[in-house]
Amino acid sequence: MAHDRIWDEARRELAGLPGGRGLNIAHEAVDRHAAGPRRDLVALRCHRRDGRVETLTYSELAEATDRFANVLAGLGVGPGDRVATLLGPGAEQHVALLGTLKARAVACPLFASFGPEPVRARAARAAARVLVTTPALHRRKVAPVRHRLPGLAHVLLAGGEPGATGAGRPDAGTLDLASLLAATPAAWTVPATDPDDEALVHFTSGTTGTPKGAVHVHEAVVAHHATAARALGLGPDDVFWCTADPGWVTGTSYGVVAPLTHGATNVVVEGPADPARWCRTLASAGVTVWYTSPTALRLLARAGDDLPRGHDLARLRLVASVGEPLDADLAAWARRALGAPVVDTWWQTETGGIMVATPLDGTAPAGSLGRPLPGVEAAVLALGDGGRADVRDGRVRPVESPGAEGELALRAGWPSMFRAYLGDEARYAACFAGGWYLTGDLVRRDAAGWLWFVGRADDVINTAGHLVGPVEVEGVLHRHPAVAEAAAFGVPDPVAGEAVAAAVVPVPGAEPGDALRAELLAHARRHLGPGVAPRSVDFVTELPRTESGKIVRRALRRAAGAPSPPPTTGGAAMTADRRDRPAAGGDAR
Repeated sequence: MAHDRIWDEARRELAGLPGGRGLNIAHEAVDRHAAGPRRDLVALRCHRRDGRVETLTYSELAEATDRFANVLAGLGVGPGDRVATLLGPGAEQHVALLGTLKARAVACPLFASFGPEPVRARAARAAARVLVTTPALHRRKVAPVRHRLPGLAHVLLAGGEPGATGAGRPDAGTLDLASLLAATPAAWTVPATDPDDEALVHFTSGTTGTPKGAVHVHEAVVAHHATAARALGLGPDDVFWCTADPGWVTGTSYGVVAPLTHGATNVVVEGPADPARWCRTLASAGVTVWYTSPTALRLLARAGDDLPRGHDLARLRLVASVGEPLDADLAAWARRALGAPVVDTWWQTETGGIMVATPLDGTAPAGSLGRPLPGVEAAVLALGDGGRADVRDGRVRPVESPGAEGELALRAGWPSMFRAYLGDEARYAACFAGGWYLTGDLVRRDAAGWLWFVGRADDVINTAGHLVGPVEVEGVLHRHPAVAEAAAFGVPDPVAGEAVAAAVVPVPGAEPGDALRAELLAHARRHLGPGVAPRSVDFVTELPRTESGKIVRRALRRAAGAPSPPPTTGGAAMTADRRDRPAAGGDAR
C-alpha cells in the first residue's frame, strides 16, 4: 500500500543483521555505524552533574554494549528475559538498554523519580530478572522492597569504579557493574532477532487500575528512524538533544534509539531541570535539534529573554515539542528567543513513535497538532453518549463534517505500534475497533486537514450539553501576563451539569486575590464567551502532575470538592499518561 512506503524506505536505509538474520534495534543504533566510516565519530556526549563532559564514539559504545550483553549472558539472562533499568539520563542508561537488546533480552526502563512502591509494582509486573540502578537509588528505592520481588535474581549497581572498596563497595545482595564489565570480553555477536521479537516494555499509569506495560518489538526501530527524519529533520550531521527522562517512552525512542540510528551525536544531561544549564548545554554542545516540552519552554520563558540571548545558539536549527499541547504564543516566543523554527509532535506510549506533527517548513496554523506523518492513517471518529468513539458491533464511523469533534484513531499496523499490555489481553483488545487504534484523545480536523487537540476524553467538560476542551480554556488563560500556569476542569453544576473551573499559578510578583481573580474571569469571558469561560478561578502554588509532567485534573476536581468522573466504558482504556509527554525533563505523549 502507498502509505507503507515510508516504512519500506526506512527498512532499506537500515542494515539488518548480517547474513539476513533479522532486525535488532541495538545493531541498527550502534553496531552498523561502528563497523563503518562513522566508527570514530562521537555517538554520545554526556554532561555529568559535576560539570564534566564525557564522550563515547560509536566504536566505544559498541564495545561497552557488547560487554554488557556478555555480563547478562554470564548471569544466565537470555532472549525474552526482562531487564529493568532505574537510571537517569547518562551513558550507563545507553549501555544497559542497548546491551540488553543486543542480548535479545527485553529492556524495561523505569523512571528514576519513582518511589519504592511504584518501582516494585512495575518490576513485578514485568517479571524482571535483572535490575540496573545506582547505589543511591538502590538504597532508597529498591532495597526496601527487594524482599517482595522474588523473581528479581540480580541487582547491578552502575556508576562506580572497577574494584571499588570502602564507601564504593556494592550493597548487600548486589553486584558491581563496573567490575563485571571490566572482567568481561568485549566481543559479542547479536543473535538472530525476528522483527516481532519483544524488545521494550514501557509503563504508563492509568487513572484507575494498575500501571500498564506496553510491549514494543524490534521492528519499532523502523518507525523510530523514519519519524525522526520526517518530524525532526534528523540526519547524520546533527547534534541532537532530547530532554525526556529515559524512564519514559520519549526518552527511549528519541532519547536513545532514533538519533543513533541516524549516526548523529546524541547529547544527554544529568541533573535537575535548570533553564540556565539548558542554554549553556545548547551552546557548548552545538545542539542542532532540541526535542523538549512546553513545560520546559515555559520555564525558559519565565527566566527571561536575556538568558538565551547570552548564549551562542547559532547552530540550533530546530526546536521540537512533545508532551502537551504547544500553544501559539509560547511557540512564537520560543522561535523569537531561540532563533529557530518550532514544531509540535503528537504521539503516545502505545504508538511508540511520532504519529502527527507540524511540518518542518512552518506551514501549519499556529496552535494546531499538524497532520499525520506519511505512513500514518488517521481518522476522527464520531462520538457516542459516553464521550468516546461510537463503537457498534465492532464498527466505528468518522465524523460527518469538517470541524466536528471526535476521537482520534489510527489505522492499526505501523511498525512501532504496541503489541500487548503485559498480562492484560482484555485491556489491550479494548484499545481497538474496526481495525483502528482508539487513542482516547479528542480532536477536530479542519477543512484543510489540520488536526486540533481538544482534550482527553476523560478531561473534556460537558457544560449545558456543550463539550469544552480544557486546552482551549488554558490557552486563553496563559495569554494573561499574570498567569504562569493554568489548568481547566469541570465541577458539578445543578443547571448545566458541569461548570468550567480553573486553577492558576500566578507569575512571581502577581498578587493572588479577588482583584486578580475578577480580572482573569473577565479576560476569559472576553476571549471565550460566557458559555465556555471559567466560572471560578482558584490560585495554587503548583499544579498536580503525573511523574511524566501531565496535569492530573481529577486531583483538581477532588480539591474543589467534586467527584472524579466515572471511568469511561468501551474503546481504549483511559490513561493519565496517554500523551506520555515529558515535563521539564521528563517524557512523551
